[in-house]
Amino acid sequence: MRAVIAEDLFLLRDGLTRLLEAHGFEVTAAVETGHELLATVLADKPDVAIVDVRLPPTFTDEGLRAALEARRELPDLPVLVLSQYVEQLYARELLAGGTGGIGYLLKDRVMDGTQFIDAVRRVASGGTAMDPEVVAKLLASNSGDDAVAALSPREREVLGLMAEGRSNLAIAQKLVITERAVAKHTASIFLRLGLQPSDDDNRRVLAVIAYLGQ
Repeated sequence: MRAVIAEDLFLLRDGLTRLLEAHGFEVTAAVETGHELLATVLADKPDVAIVDVRLPPTFTDEGLRAALEARRELPDLPVLVLSQYVEQLYARELLAGGTGGIGYLLKDRVMDGTQFIDAVRRVASGGTAMDPEVVAKLLASNSGDDAVAALSPREREVLGLMAEGRSNLAIAQKLVITERAVAKHTASIFLRLGLQPSDDDNRRVLAVIAYLGQ
């Protein structure tokens, strides 16, 4: 699996490269600016791009802007964004494209190598990997939306855990309920959000995008 990294801090960039390579990834490029990211992604067409939101020269949103431009050019490009803080605007812009293969993690999560690699793999395979803190803030800001109001409190819990990329088994263990109960809640979520029968993994991604990206 081929990955591109955009991170301005050398030690973190080098650390991510070593971590990914230790888990079987081929890091085709590790760059430090949004301009380099866009050029590299369009040339290499990697399986996943791992991008810091804030890159030189202004350290505001160059990384995100480059990632969004890359997804406009390559709509199926999976992108995992890293940020120091929960920035709702950036998370919403990332979700606004309406396609899967997206993730938003706080940099603290990178310290857990296993969790980080799992998130990269989920995003690269077309899934979602949203940081729990990001999910919580987005759900709170959506509390007045009709789609949110239509879901029961338990369904909101299930969908929040789906956004983190958890499987039905992991959701069941977290909520201390059966997998059958999770499947029932998931089916109800799909119905309430108007998602027609299709591949279940695809509907999970669409449900997360529809819910968090409103």
